[in-house]
Amino acid sequence: MEKGIVYLVGAGPGDPKLITVRGLEAIQRADVVVYDRLASPRLLKHMKPGAEKIFVGKLPDKHMLKQEEINQLLVDLALQGKTVTRLKGGDPSVFGRVGEEAELLAENGVTFEIVPGITSAIAVPAYAGIPVTHRDFTSSFSIVTGHEYKNKTYSKVNWENLAQASGTLIFLMGVANLDYISSQLIDCGKSPETPVALIRWGTWMEQRTLTGTLADIAEKVKAAGFQSPAVTIVGEVVKLRDKLAWFEKKPLFGRRILVTRARSQASDLVTQIDELGGEAIEFPVIRIQPPSRPEVQEARDAALNRLPDFDWVFFTSVNGVESFFTRLRELRIDIRALANARIAAVGPKTAQALEERGLVVETLPPQFQASSLLDTVASELKPGQQVLLPTADIARETLPNKLLEMGLAVTNIDVYENVLETEGGDEIIDLLKQGKIHIVTFTSSSTVTNLLQAIKTLGEDPLELLRNCRIACIGPVTAQTAEDAGLSVDYLAKEATVSSLVASMFEQVV
Repeated sequence: MEKGIVYLVGAGPGDPKLITVRGLEAIQRADVVVYDRLASPRLLKHMKPGAEKIFVGKLPDKHMLKQEEINQLLVDLALQGKTVTRLKGGDPSVFGRVGEEAELLAENGVTFEIVPGITSAIAVPAYAGIPVTHRDFTSSFSIVTGHEYKNKTYSKVNWENLAQASGTLIFLMGVANLDYISSQLIDCGKSPETPVALIRWGTWMEQRTLTGTLADIAEKVKAAGFQSPAVTIVGEVVKLRDKLAWFEKKPLFGRRILVTRARSQASDLVTQIDELGGEAIEFPVIRIQPPSRPEVQEARDAALNRLPDFDWVFFTSVNGVESFFTRLRELRIDIRALANARIAAVGPKTAQALEERGLVVETLPPQFQASSLLDTVASELKPGQQVLLPTADIARETLPNKLLEMGLAVTNIDVYENVLETEGGDEIIDLLKQGKIHIVTFTSSSTVTNLLQAIKTLGEDPLELLRNCRIACIGPVTAQTAEDAGLSVDYLAKEATVSSLVASMFEQVV
């Protein structure tokens, strides 16, 4: 059996977008990912199907595996012919013990690659508004571990040199030893009034920053119950925080937001949440797929094969547009078959999807709902006209019923169906139980019903689990579904768009 390869990857300080391109590639190609608690769990979503993940994280008072055992684990996995990615927080070469892991791999003839990461020593202060250098204050910095026992690492630290240095001092993992660090620096000549900042869980939604001086920072940390993991910054650059803090000032900072819509349509919502400082957690409880029942497929294809007969085609979602045109291509039906039909759409995104395919849409309704659409085009609708409604298998009956009442002939076809999806649900359940999800977003009635069903399928009580979460809905119909299910809606979009949904959370936060 050929030996595998081990990638020793720096995952960055926590924000999953701060991983390098090479590091992301290593995750994607790995057969096994060995990771610790400082690497964002969101990075594991990039693993290929079937890949194994092994947690070897360390807590301040508890090690899952000893370092020697981790070293041997990497060797054993590689000798089984596997591609292994060892995912470590920050940069693996900065107190990441990558040298020890690489040594044993080299001794066993295992090929390895060290993939540098963005070190928390620099990134975490930057996220707190503290650059480690500034020409008005200092042009140098030192990185010191604050984690080891006093009789081990600290015996090797030249405290006099550190105290006399004009540069910024950065201590990693030193919360428990902060009293000792402060007293050593003061005893060796550092001014007790030297500014100090501690940043806990830097670049994460849990980021918290505490400032003080060498004289009082240890007491402030005790009073605030400030715990690891944290980076400690000592130096005049700390004074810049009040002016330069940016991350913690973002309107959705500190809020972890659950996105429940189908993965294929979640990107816009995820991007907008991230841009406003929130953390979007994807749990796509809906999977969009073609109709599965033969009789539904036959009815759909029969309608598509007589497109020239229709006077109107009403589209109510982007999914409907994409599924409609996908099937047209599969059936080799020319888009010119729609030449006699006028096109109506619910919502600007649906209209945009149609216009990108060269179809001009009738005037958009002021409210992006089916009932409002009817009001907008009512004067153009005539009894006897043929209307095609390409929708989902769970579409509401309101629109076709009203069209029938107006005397139009309605052909309602399912061009796609919503299927319950629970992949990744265990992680979401854990986050909800820990109170780490603050807002749940719903972009359709089906996302409401599917999330509740997914939680039940995973063996939990959905109303109890969501009790402390705020609920955000894209429109009144979705909100009504949520309320009927027993949820209390906190944010309601003014328009049925993703931007308006995000704005509803933003406006109430500020």
